Amino acid sequence: MKAIIIGGGIGGLSAAIALKRCGIATEVYEAVKEIKPVGAAISIWPNGVKCLNWLGMKEPLQKLGGPMEFMAYKEFVHGQTLTRFSLDPLIKSVGERPYPVARAELQDMLIYTYGRADIQFGKRVARIEEFDGGVRAWFEDGHVAEGDVLIAADGTHSVIRPYVLGHQTERRYAGYVNWNGLVEIDESIAPANQWTTFVGEGKRVSLMPVSGNRFYFFFDVPLEKGLPEDRTTVKVDLTRYFAGWADPVQKLISTINPETTNRIEIHDIEPFMQLVRGRVALLGDSGHSTTPDIGQGGCAAMEDAVVLAMALQTNSLGVEDALLRYQEKRAYRVKDLVLKARKRCDVTHGKDMNITHSWYEELKSETGERVLSGMCETILGGPLE
Repeated sequence: MKAIIIGGGIGGLSAAIALKRCGIATEVYEAVKEIKPVGAAISIWPNGVKCLNWLGMKEPLQKLGGPMEFMAYKEFVHGQTLTRFSLDPLIKSVGERPYPVARAELQDMLIYTYGRADIQFGKRVARIEEFDGGVRAWFEDGHVAEGDVLIAADGTHSVIRPYVLGHQTERRYAGYVNWNGLVEIDESIAPANQWTTFVGEGKRVSLMPVSGNRFYFFFDVPLEKGLPEDRTTVKVDLTRYFAGWADPVQKLISTINPETTNRIEIHDIEPFMQLVRGRVALLGDSGHSTTPDIGQGGCAAMEDAVVLAMALQTNSLGVEDALLRYQEKRAYRVKDLVLKARKRCDVTHGKDMNITHSWYEELKSETGERVLSGMCETILGGPLE
């Protein structure tokens, strides 16, 4: 069996590694000539960590992950701690720890594990078709690939999604803009072993430790889309949006490098239940584009990869049957993750400020039990539990 994989990002390479692990031949086609990850870092929660462990990357992942031992929320004006608690109960409950990692380093680890020489870069898919016993992909440069199964891991702007669904999908603006990047750890801003989040006004500022003595930071602000803002105005924009916020936030703004700070308008896509058509399967953002509000976008793609490989390896009634079993295992799971992230997004970013203020008040009495319980529920829904 040979699988054609469209997309060399987190989902595509996880799928390629998983399929190769199961003895299935793979060809990976990536549209760009050089992958530049969108976003500075990613939080890989234990369900995703277990998938990467299963794929043979346990030790290299541990070297990339930051020492995130505690979680804290702080109020925005004076920086007073609303709640702080250990992540140990979560780790003991689910049997693995979370790892915040720099996206570029995660991407490099996946490329190294799969084999850079085996990835064909600069191959942008134009169209696909199925034929009796296989599937064929045409690329804009004229190249044609044939295989037994095609995995569409070509992201939120997927070219192949309309083929699977039979119609176009619209991306939904989630209502906020996210700025993110990496800075050197400064404990006058936040502790080096803690996920720290300042909240207020429907906005948030968050820092997570990654390897190399760095913080992954992000700022969220509810805004209309399409504003004329880019890297040239980053510090001016953030200084304006976070005027009056606590000193650590001001220090973070003064520290960031605009040239390496990303500005992203956050979108998702209304969940759908059809992830396969014949010999073609959607994986990752092509099948379930989500907001980052529960940190499960990348993890869900890793879960997809493991389930897909298992389905193709363990079922002998044909490719189409195996893909339907993949769909059956994944469709409800990923719909749930998209909707959970959307709900969390609305609370965090002040869609109804009365609800958001109630959340701020709840944080003052939070012991960690409620937050960690919600995380456990999400994590334990993964395929390797």
